[in-house]
Amino acid sequence: MADVDGLKVAKNYHVNEPFAKNGGFHVKGMQDVDWGMKKRLSKIFQPESGHTVMLAFDHGYFMGSTAGLERLDLVIPPLMPYVDVLMGTRGAMRTCIPAENNKGIALRVSCGSSMVDEDLSHEVIGVSIEDAVRMDASCMAVQTFIGADGEKDSLENLCKTVDAGLKYNIPTMGVVAVGKQMERTSRFFKLATRILPELGAHIVKTYYCEDFEEIVSACPVPIVVAGGKKLPENEALTLCYKAISEGASGMDMGRNIFQSTHPEVMAQAVNMIVHKGATDKEAYDFYLDVSSQSK
Repeated sequence: MADVDGLKVAKNYHVNEPFAKNGGFHVKGMQDVDWGMKKRLSKIFQPESGHTVMLAFDHGYFMGSTAGLERLDLVIPPLMPYVDVLMGTRGAMRTCIPAENNKGIALRVSCGSSMVDEDLSHEVIGVSIEDAVRMDASCMAVQTFIGADGEKDSLENLCKTVDAGLKYNIPTMGVVAVGKQMERTSRFFKLATRILPELGAHIVKTYYCEDFEEIVSACPVPIVVAGGKKLPENEALTLCYKAISEGASGMDMGRNIFQSTHPEVMAQAVNMIVHKGATDKEAYDFYLDVSSQSK
């Protein structure tokens, strides 16, 4: 099959050339979607910077009470002023997040696995489009498992969600999962991040890796980078800076914010890089300065 073992033809990603078809809209590849879709995308990506800071706290849907998220009602609201989008489940939103907030909502709609299962790749769609509308979702997040046993079902979940969302102008975010037995190479991410928008995803969430500029260039929709496992604050901010500098349209930080010693300060430092063009050093100096005053 083509490209499984690598083609001999060299690929040119034109990493230094801007995306050709933007039409003046600030979200990559979305210039031709309907007004309602653009409205929701603008709730996710700030028009001024074209970027987003997402706060992921949907870990409980398969991990249970993750460290740092034992009390969502206490942990999440103080962080909300410093992020653009809340990424969580409908249960968490309804029970723990004040409804009067004006943040974008990335609603987790796929489910069906837990950490006690050896294979996490067999998920279903657990939220109807009608409930996504009731939740005022800015986008719907679907986990996909390229290369895993549940690959076909997860891609079907994505396609069905895209179709349902188009009826109501709700974008779909395809999330690239990397399971226990799955590779974390640029070759894998180039495959996964291209398949999802080809199937209709409006946003792709993935991980930073080698050759990231090529991955971004080959993906015709915005890429949001996952923070992943907890890192020391300086390393997490360097990850953020590299991703944004190399073309990411945003960061979806979870553990690197809510498991930080100073979560609110860390959220502000990430915001500085994503929206204000700060370097990782400037953001870390800010983190050290402000956090030292709060001791």
